[in-house]
Amino acid sequence: MARQYWRPSNMLYPVPPVMLSCADEEGRANIMTAAWAGTICSDPVMVSVSIRPERYSHDVIERTGEFVINLTTEKLTRAADFCGVRSGRDVDKFEHLHLTKVPSQKVQAPSIGESPVCLECVVTAVEKLGTHDLFIAKVVAVSVDEQYLDERGRFALEKAGLTAYVHGEYYSLGRKLGSFGYSIRKKDAGRGRPAGKKSPGKKTGSRKPAGR
Repeated sequence: MARQYWRPSNMLYPVPPVMLSCADEEGRANIMTAAWAGTICSDPVMVSVSIRPERYSHDVIERTGEFVINLTTEKLTRAADFCGVRSGRDVDKFEHLHLTKVPSQKVQAPSIGESPVCLECVVTAVEKLGTHDLFIAKVVAVSVDEQYLDERGRFALEKAGLTAYVHGEYYSLGRKLGSFGYSIRKKDAGRGRPAGKKSPGKKTGSRKPAGR
């Protein structure tokens, strides 16, 4: 297949359009939207987010050393877009968007009540990269919306209607294609069940996909 080669550009998509909430020393809260955020470590649990120095929230987060990552749903997408194009210098986004300001457990920055998952973060390092500064942070607490807990207590995040950001546009997530490790699970040819899975009523052991 023919390919074109372009100069280096930020074409790593899709990414999550998360809403970052923070608060200054006087308690004034703000929300900004960031598409360049992600998980970087599982133990300790750590994340990173890239923020332009000219963004209003940049200095607030740099001074206070904390913020909250709020996951964005389809219902929150319009608010997320607004928070990405309007500055906290000019508008109180919580008030303007009628979002619920929920006290966090471990940090002073508030969480967004309408978000299904809120990650409370404490900054551990800031890397000056160029157009953006990379904030590396430890996740010190997580809160979830109880409406997504099923009858067994499992958190059904797939029902929250999360969104993705692709090259300047927002999308809802599509149909499920598989689950972690499905590519190496073998089917029981005679019964159509994954190999090693016993019939109902028999106890099965815990198995983890290779490379876990």
